[in-house]
Amino acid sequence: MTVSVAASVSTDPANVPTHVAVIMDGNGRWAKRRGKKRHAGHRAGVGAVRATVETAAERGVKYLTLFAFSSENWRRPEEEVSSLMSLFVEALRREVNELHRNNVCLKFVGALEQLSDGLRNKIVAAEEKTAANTGLVLHVAVAYGGRWDIASAARTLVSRAVAGEIEVADVTEDTLAAEMQLAGVPDPDLLIRTGGEQRISNFLLWNLAYAELWFTEVLWPDFDKAEFDRALAVFASKQRRYGHTGDQVEAAQC
Repeated sequence: MTVSVAASVSTDPANVPTHVAVIMDGNGRWAKRRGKKRHAGHRAGVGAVRATVETAAERGVKYLTLFAFSSENWRRPEEEVSSLMSLFVEALRREVNELHRNNVCLKFVGALEQLSDGLRNKIVAAEEKTAANTGLVLHVAVAYGGRWDIASAARTLVSRAVAGEIEVADVTEDTLAAEMQLAGVPDPDLLIRTGGEQRISNFLLWNLAYAELWFTEVLWPDFDKAEFDRALAVFASKQRRYGHTGDQVEAAQC
């Protein structure tokens, strides 16, 4: 089905996803096609992050979660990991004030204890600076893995059960979700992955249960507002059933 981009920006809040999650893929290939080192692609990708945050806020998205660095990315060459960490520090220094001026609330999720003290300190400072902002909530997932997230939440509940704080019967979907990284945040309605791959790569495994999945061949540094609008247009065309029949959904909307 082809959806017109012109119709992509819906004025009906019901057709705008509350929460959009993004797997930002393709930086390395973008750089390789231009005869540059991978770091050049990561640096170019910062511009796409900026455009995506702006578009999400303009279109009425309430939550945006970006997959910046996975738990598996630690396996990459040491030089690339080091350059990525340096880029995180630089991006925080350059972008936080602009995010703050635009009323964006910035939060980080993941195994942040694996990061350097300097980067963690800058993350804390950025979160504190934007904590009172009431606009778009931007989550950046760093050193994050979906399996790690679920296992960590399970360990917390097991520890509480062993301590006698809860009973085994108290372990439910709700209590597990309450211990996860995005506790209290609505599950993503839409997952966008750039770069052509069609998988979720251990990202928000619990939270993406009912998300619409949208894949694009566009490499992350080239992802712009027009491409974001294409994803939103496809989302707006979907009928979300959550286990109900189409007739039931239509009847409930009447």
